[in-house]
Amino acid sequence: MNAEVAAATVAEAAPEKKEFWRWQENVWFDETKNWKDAKIITCGIDVGSVSSQAVIVCDGELYGYNSMRTGNNSPDSAKNALQGIMDKIGMKLEDINYVVGTGYGRVNVPFAHKAITEIACHARGANYMGGNQVRTILDMGGQDCKAIHCDEKGKVTNFLMNDKCAAGTGRGMEVISDLMQIPIAELGPRSFDVDVEPEAVSSICVVFAKSEALGLLKAGYTKNKVIAAYCQAMAERVVSLLERIGVEEGFFITGGIAKNPGVVKRIERILGIKAVDTK
Repeated sequence: MNAEVAAATVAEAAPEKKEFWRWQENVWFDETKNWKDAKIITCGIDVGSVSSQAVIVCDGELYGYNSMRTGNNSPDSAKNALQGIMDKIGMKLEDINYVVGTGYGRVNVPFAHKAITEIACHARGANYMGGNQVRTILDMGGQDCKAIHCDEKGKVTNFLMNDKCAAGTGRGMEVISDLMQIPIAELGPRSFDVDVEPEAVSSICVVFAKSEALGLLKAGYTKNKVIAAYCQAMAERVVSLLERIGVEEGFFITGGIAKNPGVVKRIERILGIKAVDTK
């Protein structure tokens, strides 16, 4: 048996490692509308540290989007995100009148007419989705957290940012997902399936929190209880950021962690304020 055959045999025999952290990529468009009827078609490309999004807007109304994992470089991630939704609806780049790039890779969107910071875009987006009552925005992204204040038109008036540690971000939750070997979409709901709400893990560092989580498992904590302790720690972490800038009514949460009820509901409980619901 030669080396290539032996390697192939080993690869076939080895079980594929499951990536529990991998969230579901998603493409959607409004099937009740036809983009060809629109007078003005615009597009927003968000190249984030973890995910990239392309959003198509027709005559000022949301028409479709594609959300996928960010790749090795920003230009390719931007192209792939846009191509994913264009392929779905039969659109070409020349059909789009104007493109805006945002996110940490915004300056590397090759076909963008303009680049705008994600802070400004989050404020305008929250205003668009939540209405002009939105004043405080918490963005929990893949690698950083931002607390943003805006006015009734969605214009940023103040903001604070934490980008020194992955605690309180999507990356931190991905680490816990893999450690617990539980799909990331299940972490939030499972964090409430505990007999008693545990104290938060003591460390805000993802590396040390991971070690502490292993220690709790060895001490007899269930996986759900460890997840609850980590969700509580994330909530406390981002609330401390919010309290530095001040939280007003009209509280809106954006970013991937906004989909995690285990963190969101604990933030609401600590603040005593319910986030704007756009459902």
